[in-house]
Amino acid sequence: MTESTSSSRDVRGSHRAAGLLTLLEALAVLGFAGFYVYEMVTGATDDVTRAATSGALILVFGLGLLALARGWARAADWPRTPTVLWNALLLPVAWSLHESDRTSVALAVGLVALASIAAALTAPGRRPDGRPDGEPDTDVVS
Repeated sequence: MTESTSSSRDVRGSHRAAGLLTLLEALAVLGFAGFYVYEMVTGATDDVTRAATSGALILVFGLGLLALARGWARAADWPRTPTVLWNALLLPVAWSLHESDRTSVALAVGLVALASIAAALTAPGRRPDGRPDGEPDTDVVS
């Protein structure tokens, strides 16, 4: 599978914003994976199998988010849908955190998710003819 980018395609502000927000999310998720490793090493967990499984699953999501951030940095078209999906799934997480009296964390998660969705949706994609969105038609005769 080839990445749909062009050497002449410039990384716009919305691509950069989506990439930076996705990178921030990836680092947070990878931090949680590191926390599970820390728990296993120090013996702070009662169930090593659960901690290892949770840590591995979280690591996979963190690596996926890093791939999304890389795609955004290269102005690729493909990261839009997974970015919107991931962040849409974070909105119920933010609500759950709010219901658990962790309002400050809920606000941070919710705001980052909404900002990421907005950045992903405003990033210009490609039209069927291969030109970036927003580029004027040069072959139209007036």
